[in-house]
Amino acid sequence: MLESLNDLGKSLKWESPGSSSGELTLPKEVEGIENSFALFSDGACRGNPGPGSWGMLGQNHLGEMIFEGSGVDNPTTNNRMELEGAIVALESLVDHFKENPPTSKPHVFLYSDSKYVVEGVEKWLAGWKARGWKKADKKEPENVDLWRRLDDTLKLFTNLKFKWVKGHAGHPQNERCDQLANFALDEAGF
Repeated sequence: MLESLNDLGKSLKWESPGSSSGELTLPKEVEGIENSFALFSDGACRGNPGPGSWGMLGQNHLGEMIFEGSGVDNPTTNNRMELEGAIVALESLVDHFKENPPTSKPHVFLYSDSKYVVEGVEKWLAGWKARGWKKADKKEPENVDLWRRLDDTLKLFTNLKFKWVKGHAGHPQNERCDQLANFALDEAGF
């Protein structure tokens, strides 16, 4: 039995295409490009609403894991946990920069299997803000508290792209985030 989230990383062996060492292969946009960072996040919910969690990780351009983590909330929804995972990944990178300042403008890619998050940032967020945090139907967006927090965090980055990846399709970093999230739920007794 694993004693903590720290033990999870030791218990998981990650194999990905082109990697014989168990390291997570970087996406092409990041691999070897100095001051590039790949962030990954995932959300989970057991019941919707119900107890939920998120998992996230960050890698630098060399493929080194610079952080990973997870958290639990109850009651919550899957969409809230998807948002929370993305927000915490970005906030963790900001914290990383405080201790390890980039030498030039960083290029950041956040990968998520949540179309709600990716399309929300790319298609809806600007309109909500322009309408005073209202949708076209004049109603407040669901999870507006988290969307506002995400928007505040996005302002800290000048070169950030969100990318969608298919969930549960063998993408190594997405699978790791999913396992971190589910382990957190297990450890919390859900």
